Amino acid sequence: MKIRSITLFAEPSLKAARAERFFAVARDFFTDEVQTLRFATTPFPAWWDPGHFPVLQARESAQMWAAAGAEYVCLGPVLLRHDAGWLDRLPDIIGAGHGLFTAAEIASTNGVIDVGRCRAVAQIIRRLSTLAGDGSGNFYFSALANCPAGSPYFPAAFHAGGSPSFAIAVEGAGLVLDSFSGAPTLLAARQRLSAAIEQESRDLTAAAGQLALESGIDFGGIDFSPAPAPSPGNSLAEALEALGVGRIGESGAIFAAAFVADVIGDVARRDGFQRCGFSGLMFPVLEDVLLAERAASGSLTLSDLLSYAAVCGSGLDTVPLPGDISQDTLTAILLDVAALAVRLNKPLTARLLPMPGLAAGDPLAIDLPYFASGRVMAVPQSAGRPALRQITRVQMRPYHDTGD
Repeated sequence: MKIRSITLFAEPSLKAARAERFFAVARDFFTDEVQTLRFATTPFPAWWDPGHFPVLQARESAQMWAAAGAEYVCLGPVLLRHDAGWLDRLPDIIGAGHGLFTAAEIASTNGVIDVGRCRAVAQIIRRLSTLAGDGSGNFYFSALANCPAGSPYFPAAFHAGGSPSFAIAVEGAGLVLDSFSGAPTLLAARQRLSAAIEQESRDLTAAAGQLALESGIDFGGIDFSPAPAPSPGNSLAEALEALGVGRIGESGAIFAAAFVADVIGDVARRDGFQRCGFSGLMFPVLEDVLLAERAASGSLTLSDLLSYAAVCGSGLDTVPLPGDISQDTLTAILLDVAALAVRLNKPLTARLLPMPGLAAGDPLAIDLPYFASGRVMAVPQSAGRPALRQITRVQMRPYHDTGD
């Protein structure tokens, strides 16, 4: 297993020297490989000067925290409580520099779904798709639904305010694959995965505690979502199929996904490790070799991904879509994600990647080292529907609060 990131959360007023001291020693406390060191601040609309050029402010932020040792920087999301005018600045912010992430909230943590924001975010996604010739602009942007502060995975990361803290995100698909491979029964698979997560979480917690003491920065928890990587032995899809109940995109895969998510939750409750963020499963289509293969063949659909999100996942992630996808279709997809997040009372995101000039089935040519090769996924286009163009907010309650 690897540590995908150690993310430092802080107010923008944090002294750069303090961040530099933290990043200088952060890797030293962990035996697992630490891939990236990241910085996430409070949502930028709360502290930016609206009269100052956004590109300049973005570059200043990126340069300052990069000089302190952060390899990636997240400026936080435009939340529903922020002026919608900030949304128009997101493409310029993302285009200001490599490694700069941001997001936009479409459903709040108190059950409000904003239809107008979904439509505005859909338009941002279309604009970002043309930011780079290969369609990779949306890699640095995500829509957030019911996402609290403190998740160490980008682009969902942001700080709630107050004292600085840090959190750990794992890359643990290989851990799941090793646990399931050759397991003679479901019970044996569960026991092996449970034992592996217990050991890793204890080691991470102990190391994080030492880092907190050394740095004087609070430990915010572990997001033990077993994220995959596009390399041999690190496919979450392969791990789920090793359980033996079904292929990704076929019946049985929902059970497999829920099975793994339940083990993670069970260990956290029983063993008491501090959780944060999603702490479920991630299905980033282009970051998982087998997911990308299944999507390219057409056996894995957008509806499949949403069904997995309903039982465990973090939403729709790195999903390659046709370049001519309409604003109405994107809006409808975002509304589906928002509804699942609110009704199931879980954090979900949507990182959608329209590919300019490409249609369903066309091969991709994205120039990012952490992406597998793949093809554009097919998605039914929504006809022009008046409801998708309304500027309105809908309040929903979680399923277990409704008496349904």
